[in-house]
Formats: sequence, C-alpha cells, structure tokens
Amino acid sequence: MPAPRLRLYSRNYCHLCHDMLVALENLRGEPGTPDFGIEVLDVDADPELEAKYDELVPVLADEDGQELCHYFLDAPKVLGYLGRFPVK
Repeated sequence: MPAPRLRLYSRNYCHLCHDMLVALENLRGEPGTPDFGIEVLDVDADPELEAKYDELVPVLADEDGQELCHYFLDAPKVLGYLGRFPVK
C-alpha cells in the first residue's frame, strides 16, 4: 500500500497556511504515524481552486479530496485518517 498523501490548499502570503504546514511536518515521526506526503497547492494559481477555497484556506484534504480540516490543523482527525495506513 502506498504512503498516504495529503493536499494542503494554501496561499503564499497566508500565515495560517504556513502554520498548518509546520504543524503537519511536526506530525512526521510521531509514534505509530505512517510516513505521508504533502502536496501544497496554491489556490491563487488556479481560478477553480480559488473559487472553491478562497476564504477557507488553509484547507487540508486527503488524496480523494475529502476535507480533513481548515484554518487550523485538527491533529486528532488527521492522525485518525493516517492511522488507517500501515506504519513502515
């Protein structure tokens, strides 16, 4: 099973977006947490993403596009999602 991949819908100038990315990076290496990828997508670079996520950024979604949290990292929810994957 491949490593899970999270998508962070973000803006370059958004401090909450930067904070969420740092918080995600801090989850790496937590006991029992599988390795995971993070894809950062700039909503300002895509009119469709900007229309969908404009005032909600940062938005963290799973690889299927299901929103896990926005504005602030919901660590228990993200860890619950990641817990469905094997730890290597």
